Amino acid sequence: MKLFPSIKPVYAHCDLPCGVYDPAQAKIEAQSVKAIIEKYEGLDEHNKIRAIIIKEERAELVKHHLMVLWADYFKPEHLEKYPDLHDMFWKAIKQAGECKHHLEVAEADKLLEQIDAIAEIFWATKKA
Repeated sequence: MKLFPSIKPVYAHCDLPCGVYDPAQAKIEAQSVKAIIEKYEGLDEHNKIRAIIIKEERAELVKHHLMVLWADYFKPEHLEKYPDLHDMFWKAIKQAGECKHHLEVAEADKLLEQIDAIAEIFWATKKA
């Protein structure tokens, strides 16, 4: 602090002051996964390969965004109020991995439902 005397400590509930976390990031990537799966059968062989690569990247981004939200936003007091929260995240992250392994729209729909359930709790905690 001696090098930067004008810097004052900042305290926040999460890594940065709230407002930077949003489950919408995970949902957008999951919607991309679903869109790729829906278009896959109509693609030629070259584009099928590209689609799989992009789907895998997007599913990995879903996992990343969920893990950041889980680890950096949610706190013990949220777990007290929502005791299934850890399990919800674990299942959603595992489902994103399943979307990497499959080309069924139902798998992407399941992931989107799980993200929506997490988002509902997220927004309830933001209003609290």
